[in-house]
Amino acid sequence: MDIIFNPPVNDENQYIRLLVDELRAKGYRIHPLDTLFSSRKHFRSIKLVHLNWFENIDDSSFFVALRSFLRKLIVLVAIRISGKPLVWTMHNRVSHEQGTALFSRAITALLLRWSHRIVIHARQSEGIVAAHGVKVLQRLVYIPHPNFIGVYGAVHPRHAQGSDKLHLLFTGMVKPYKNLELLIDVVGSFGEQVQLTIAGKALNERYEQQVLNRAQHMGNVTLLPYFVPDGEVAALLADADAVVLPYDLASSLNSGTAILAFSYKRTVICPEIGTISDLDQHMGDTFHYRYGTEEQHRRVLREQIARALKLKQRDPAALDNLGNQLYEYMAAVHDRQRIGWELDRVYQHVLGRAA
Repeated sequence: MDIIFNPPVNDENQYIRLLVDELRAKGYRIHPLDTLFSSRKHFRSIKLVHLNWFENIDDSSFFVALRSFLRKLIVLVAIRISGKPLVWTMHNRVSHEQGTALFSRAITALLLRWSHRIVIHARQSEGIVAAHGVKVLQRLVYIPHPNFIGVYGAVHPRHAQGSDKLHLLFTGMVKPYKNLELLIDVVGSFGEQVQLTIAGKALNERYEQQVLNRAQHMGNVTLLPYFVPDGEVAALLADADAVVLPYDLASSLNSGTAILAFSYKRTVICPEIGTISDLDQHMGDTFHYRYGTEEQHRRVLREQIARALKLKQRDPAALDNLGNQLYEYMAAVHDRQRIGWELDRVYQHVLGRAA
């Protein structure tokens, strides 16, 4: 069966590859959205369209954003008129690109209205979507985020730290909504007791310099300002006691980086975004928190880092034990093959071929 799964490739996000591999194993022929209008024959051959992050608008300039918005609007209208089943995965509360919020909200509204199924990876999504009515809620399908176990190689053995310092890691795209300046300030207040590594490519050179300037004032922050090669991910995680992800609660919902940490036996320090809330009884294996204001965020983040530091000093194996429990949970609940079957079942229902 020919379907659009967009994007079909993302070199910086293995999430896409994992799902595409599972779908191809079940006989689906995957095509990018850009080919949808390549010919009448191809357009007619496409049985279903599945979109990821389609609501995100390029905000490099107003005119670029307007062009991006209009193109996406035309694509959605064409899909709607053609009658092709539309599946959309809801990844965030709102788009992280705040400069194009109006355009993003408009595309999101159409996706909520026109999608035959809306895949969610976090139960918190139900509360967000509820404001759009009962009919939208009826089209939600919860499917766990696939784990990353083994994707970046085997879990590396833990290196002997030789001290009671707490080694924290932030990894992922370096963007403003991830509150890295706040994190650097908080970690700096601990002095040599806490070491932080920030590993990831920045949104742009200007923001990279902004974060670098902040980090240089602290003696306990190391910045690795590049996309971490796949072959280095496991070793980077093995060097950390915990992964710290001080995301913006206003927009964040799912975290592939948190799933990555759990898949490599690391716990996290993170706000109670959907990924964390869905851990249920295993939330206690993380250092989770809530906040309302930036000042509250600063205070509770510091409290959780201090708690992790104290726990490591009391029992050097304690943080590793938390990571081991989260790994077992990932293996059982976020199994990739099971998720592939669930997505296949969604497609078959939408196409009216369910058994």
